[in-house]
Amino acid sequence: MMKSQRGFTLIEVLLVIGLIAILAAIVIIAINPAHQFAQARDAQRSSDVNAILNAVHQNMIDNKGNWTCAAGDLPTTSKKMASSGGYDICSCLVPTYLAAMPVDPVTGSWTDCSNYDTGYYIVQNATTGRVTVSAPSAELITISVTR
Repeated sequence: MMKSQRGFTLIEVLLVIGLIAILAAIVIIAINPAHQFAQARDAQRSSDVNAILNAVHQNMIDNKGNWTCAAGDLPTTSKKMASSGGYDICSCLVPTYLAAMPVDPVTGSWTDCSNYDTGYYIVQNATTGRVTVSAPSAELITISVTR
């Protein structure tokens, strides 16, 4: 009399391992944490760009359509907003229009208005007077808002 053996055949085990590997790959691609973090950073950049532009706009509204700032007129060529080596806009916006200067989540830094680098750029079109704030470090999309 022959005893029947219990267990799985090699083909059955390999088939199950293959299916688990395929499902795991699909889940990892669907979740993709690096992509999710990049999306979160870009969302922060978009929010920051809008906050800066709203503050600039509010300053202009409060001053009858004119930009008033100790740093002078808004630049007509794209300049980084920073305390040194850029357009120093902080004292014009903080604390009246913003609690603190928004900074890029990767390249920006903020201590106070005497030591900051937003990582964002600002420019005013000399012809139309429209102001553009952009985030050149955006990872997945182009972030630039003009009003």
